[in-house]
Amino acid sequence: MPKDNAPIERLETTFTYPMPYEWSIGLYGSRFFQEIKKNRRFIGIKCDGCKKVYVPPRRVCGPCFKELTELVPLSDTGVITAFSVVNYPFIDPNTGKQRPIPYTYGYIQLDGADNIFSHIINEMDLSKIKVGMKVRAVFKDKKDMKGNTQDIKYFEIIGED
Repeated sequence: MPKDNAPIERLETTFTYPMPYEWSIGLYGSRFFQEIKKNRRFIGIKCDGCKKVYVPPRRVCGPCFKELTELVPLSDTGVITAFSVVNYPFIDPNTGKQRPIPYTYGYIQLDGADNIFSHIINEMDLSKIKVGMKVRAVFKDKKDMKGNTQDIKYFEIIGED
């Protein structure tokens, strides 16, 4: 590690060949998105040891290290645990287009779940949104669903907790 503040030569690599790849979201990830696409509802997975419910479902309970197998239905409502109004423009990797700004990104604890789920909240006015507010998922029309995160358009505020 250099002791002075001298500039360090930046290493660069240029790839001239496309590098396509596929990524599997696994059995439980697939079930999660199928449930949203087919039934417009969330599912979680419950640990038979500590009884925690996780959304999206995962294979192993973090605290218990037990394999998880019990899928459970969850509500489409929850509570905002944190949020941020984003004003930084970037290219959305899901659409290839610049995401309109501003938008609000939030952490939501779905009713019946023990962890948080992150997604867009459809309110940008800081005077109208706060931690603890109740929200509900708004899904795309069934004909437009593709089985991914964008099938959830946003969460809308439905009141105080």
